[in-house]
Amino acid sequence: MAAESRPMDASTVERKSIEAMKKRVFVAGAGGAIGRPLVTQLVARGHEVVATTRKREKLDALRALGAEAVVMDGLDAGSVAEAVARAKPDVIVHQMTALAGASDLKHFDDTFAVTNELRTRGTEHLLAAAHAVGVRRLIAQGYAGWPYPRSGRPIKSEDEPFDRNPPAPAMSLTLDALIRQEELVRSASLDGVVLRYGSFYGPGASDELVELIRHRKLPLVGDGSGVWSWIHIDDAAAATVAAAEASATGVFNICDDEPAPVSQWLPYLAEALGAKAPRKVPAWLARLVAGDTVVAMMTQIRGASNEKAKRELGWQPRWSSWRQGFRDGCATETRGQTRRRSGSLPPPEWAKKSGNAAL
Repeated sequence: MAAESRPMDASTVERKSIEAMKKRVFVAGAGGAIGRPLVTQLVARGHEVVATTRKREKLDALRALGAEAVVMDGLDAGSVAEAVARAKPDVIVHQMTALAGASDLKHFDDTFAVTNELRTRGTEHLLAAAHAVGVRRLIAQGYAGWPYPRSGRPIKSEDEPFDRNPPAPAMSLTLDALIRQEELVRSASLDGVVLRYGSFYGPGASDELVELIRHRKLPLVGDGSGVWSWIHIDDAAAATVAAAEASATGVFNICDDEPAPVSQWLPYLAEALGAKAPRKVPAWLARLVAGDTVVAMMTQIRGASNEKAKRELGWQPRWSSWRQGFRDGCATETRGQTRRRSGSLPPPEWAKKSGNAAL
């Protein structure tokens, strides 16, 4: 007589469910600002991670996070094909950029030239490699903010197409690259996802911004009515993990719950850093000195809604507001630290130059 099967207890069911969710994830461009928290969170969730970088000197740091580290040139089709074929992943995550030290916004397209190639040719190479190996899911890094129309509602959803007329002529090629990348991913014969991230802040993601504000080199232009959507780098990584584990496809805004005009977040961040209040500069003068791009980003751009991502990816930002994120990053004053202006907040931990550089 056959032995009677026994029902599995709840812990066994949960364990088997977790095992079934585990994936082999290929993170292209794991050496960037989002790479460290993304790899860390994927590994913590039990996924096998293959992490690529262009620089051999970053391999050990990626291995220390628990990943299998590989050197790959995202603009070399052969290099991409070989790396993906060897990895045999379930999911590919495209995080390849070349934005380290990118601060010249007056010559925007020149600053983003290599990143734009990675968004177009790099995406093409990854899709071809995915097709060759049979990868069924690809997630790409997009951007939410200035590409949205600068008229109408101050908060934009994914349903609103990008404005084909960028804020400044110097941003045309970058806009074209963002649009082309989304077209490639959405038309591919796999489960394609584009995560339109808001502006990153946090460890390794905002050092240049912090230094500008500390030295009063980022003024409040005009009325500061440009609306920004922020996202803590750890929350951006968590949303990417959620996208890797989910079945939903399409485009998702990844940002916090409180899009805000520059006139609100810039003085707040200056105060959080213990810096003097930002200078005020009329738009006409800023246009002469810094160009149309800076003026548009400070006075015209619109924010983004994260409702779709929360609903379809099952994701919630830990820092639901940039206010909370900036505040939680503030460290208590320690002995030997320079005394600040009375009443000012101590600088956030991520604002200190203390080993928080990106991989």
